[in-house]
Amino acid sequence: MISDPAAHGKPVEPVAGVHPEPGPAAESGAPASRPAKTRLQRVLAYRWLLILATVVFVLDQTTKTWISARLPFLTYGPPGHIEVIPGFFNLVHVGNTGAAWSLFSGRSTLLALLAVATLLAIFAWRRQLGLDRTAVQICFGLLCGGILGNLADRLLHGHVIDFLDFHFGAYVYPTFNVADSAICTGVGLYLILALRQPEGK
Repeated sequence: MISDPAAHGKPVEPVAGVHPEPGPAAESGAPASRPAKTRLQRVLAYRWLLILATVVFVLDQTTKTWISARLPFLTYGPPGHIEVIPGFFNLVHVGNTGAAWSLFSGRSTLLALLAVATLLAIFAWRRQLGLDRTAVQICFGLLCGGILGNLADRLLHGHVIDFLDFHFGAYVYPTFNVADSAICTGVGLYLILALRQPEGK
């Protein structure tokens, strides 16, 4: 009769060439669980969006502060405006209580609420929008920075400060600002990305 060393509490010596049977986890081939990301790691995953949004916001507010210091409010046309390129590009200081091209004029509070709702929607649907991709983060960095810039104006002044004034012959393009430029560029780039995306993705 052969006695089992394990039955007497003695350690079993491994036998050369013999391997222990794999456990259930090894047989299933399940990968080891990854450690949960820290809050900082989750924030840094969107670093390009945050960096670009901050740059746009600071540039927008800096230029508006500068124009407010140089020109009194409601300065448009000679002799008060700053002529940069004669007959083509001027710096002015006007306000817009509406959206682009003065749409919804006088609805500054409503548009401020809409801006906040848009930012919250972008945050809520960040995965569906593909914000894990750098190119998409660049688009939404421009968009969010522009939205924040104009939102700050509405909260501080009750209107958006516009100062870039372009003339194309007899046609006068609606006055705009850095935030407006960033919003339009961000939306345009995102549409191009969406059109170039392979079908089914």
